[in-house]
Amino acid sequence: MTIRSGSVDTTRALAAALGPLLEAGDVVSLVGDLGAGKTAFAQGLARGLGVDGPVTSPTFTIVQEYAGRLPVAHVDVYRLDTVQDLYDLGFDELIDDGRVTIVEWGDLVAQALPADHLVVRIEAGVADNERMLDLSFRGARWAPRRAAIERVLGEQLAGD
Repeated sequence: MTIRSGSVDTTRALAAALGPLLEAGDVVSLVGDLGAGKTAFAQGLARGLGVDGPVTSPTFTIVQEYAGRLPVAHVDVYRLDTVQDLYDLGFDELIDDGRVTIVEWGDLVAQALPADHLVVRIEAGVADNERMLDLSFRGARWAPRRAAIERVLGEQLAGD
């Protein structure tokens, strides 16, 4: 599923619309170049999961945790040297603990992600703030929700 977002606010709103459809144990991998909008998407997703307060990039802390409808772990693996560094941080516990885990730069640690996860690839569009969001549903876990996610995101775009 590919979606065009015309602004940072629209990217956040699309992600916020996705939040209520997420379940405990879901992993969302965010992929894109520097400045593509991964953190903006994570902020919207956290809002959609009921997180109050600021959601900041965990570039230097690697992991930020937030309380919402479901607990949220926001992970940024950009500064890690190896996949082993991710395991040393307790990544297995993060994804097995009933929370939603958002992984920025998920493509760098794809082999560490569970088979069932959602990949959101964000690429710059033609206009300055335009972004193309490509959602790839990996694994059987997403099959029952895929149609609902596509419908909700389509409705969000129509209302924007």
